[in-house]
Amino acid sequence: MKEFTVCYTFDNDIITEIMRKELDVKKEDVEQEVIEKMDRTKYFIVNNEQGNFMINSYLVRYVRIVSEKILVL
Repeated sequence: MKEFTVCYTFDNDIITEIMRKELDVKKEDVEQEVIEKMDRTKYFIVNNEQGNFMINSYLVRYVRIVSEKILVL
């Protein structure tokens, strides 16, 4: 599996999310999935080690895939 760290930037805050995908998934596929999620819904939930966050899609200024790791099981 691969682990992607997605960073959502707002005017005054940054929230990160860890997404786990199959090995054949590329960074561009994850970016497209995040963009489509933001286009489809006004609000979405982000789960991370600090808790659950409900995010308003319209307040997100920038989305970036910060890192990509291959997980060895």
